[in-house]
Amino acid sequence: VELSGLVEVEKKNKKKAELLYNTIDESNGFFRCPVEKSVRSLMNVPFTLEKSELEGEFIKEAGKENMVQLKGHRSVGGMRASIYNAMPLAGVEKLVAFMKDFQAKHA
Repeated sequence: VELSGLVEVEKKNKKKAELLYNTIDESNGFFRCPVEKSVRSLMNVPFTLEKSELEGEFIKEAGKENMVQLKGHRSVGGMRASIYNAMPLAGVEKLVAFMKDFQAKHA
């Protein structure tokens, strides 16, 4: 892989992560990221819901939209979005739109 190709992949990964983290950070606490901003991952984005009782419903509703494997690690709970290189920007945009819609229904 050429260096320029890697730079492009890195740019895309940053854009995807920023889109998702911004949605979390701008949700007025509805969604929360337990990771300090300076050490956030570009690949795995953990988040929780302010109302933890809604997390099961979030997972279920996301599953209906074919967004699967969002459940967080069993020892941590919450959700985790894995947005590796193969995940297109459109996939993250779909998740973000779903998150905003879910918040609007439950805020």
